[in-house]
Amino acid sequence: NEKHENVKYLKGKTFTNNVVADPDIMSAVKGATLLIFVTPHQFLKFDALQTAELGPDCKAISLIKGIEFEEGGPRLISGIIKDSMGGMDTSVLMGANVANEVAADEFCESTVGFATEGAGAVWQKLFDCPTFRVGKIKDVAGVELCGALKNVVALGGCFCDG
Repeated sequence: NEKHENVKYLKGKTFTNNVVADPDIMSAVKGATLLIFVTPHQFLKFDALQTAELGPDCKAISLIKGIEFEEGGPRLISGIIKDSMGGMDTSVLMGANVANEVAADEFCESTVGFATEGAGAVWQKLFDCPTFRVGKIKDVAGVELCGALKNVVALGGCFCDG
């Protein structure tokens, strides 16, 4: 909070003054109308969030690349978020981007996969800027699967190429 910097993962990249770290999840989300999930999927915890005082018509977006495997088969992270948050409108943002490239304002592109047009418009407006172009499509599962599987395909291509 003092340096407005993630010294572990984005050393030297300063956040704006309105970005404040809050270790208390209930305080951090109180009154929120938009929730952004951007943590490794194995660390997702919803116990506290299920009783949080969120704002009206709160929406969520997942930037988490991955698929969870359960007894019934594979599950998309967006589905886990949606179910855990009582059916909350959940979108995804996926692209071939690396955090340090985004933080350095290098040109990047991503796609919002949404279920409702209103949510897609909100997320696109929130994230889109001259160095981070955001498209949108009404296809949460398709966008999320592409985001999760692109690295598998890239590695497979490298392995085949030698």
